Amino acid sequence: MTVTLVHPEQVHRVDVHHQVAVAQGSRTVYLAGQVSWDTEGNLLGRDDVAAQAEKCYLNIAAALDAAGAKPSDLAKVTVYIVDLDEEKAGQFVAGRERAAAALGVEFQQPSTWIGVTSLAAPGYVVEIEAVAVLP
Repeated sequence: MTVTLVHPEQVHRVDVHHQVAVAQGSRTVYLAGQVSWDTEGNLLGRDDVAAQAEKCYLNIAAALDAAGAKPSDLAKVTVYIVDLDEEKAGQFVAGRERAAAALGVEFQQPSTWIGVTSLAAPGYVVEIEAVAVLP
């Protein structure tokens, strides 16, 4: 396994992700920010945080597959959510968990969530960029 997720005893433990990812490998895969679009570039789940989070993670899984990687190779994700608040954070987690269930995986990698005023186009409310490490 190239990425080991850790909860350090001296750091506050949160339920939505691990605080540390220890990566050992020789290839690093950087994914551009993934948004909630289909293969034709159509926005799915306009203004719906949960729906967009789910589709973003499904797109991340597809991008990883194209690079010969899998979700367990993820070392870090950065999440951008328009007008982030506690309610939207909960909706994001719900969408992420739906994607995880559909893929039969867990998304517990270290993550940073950033509230932004807007994304590339109206209706987009979630964008996720990711880094994976491969053997």
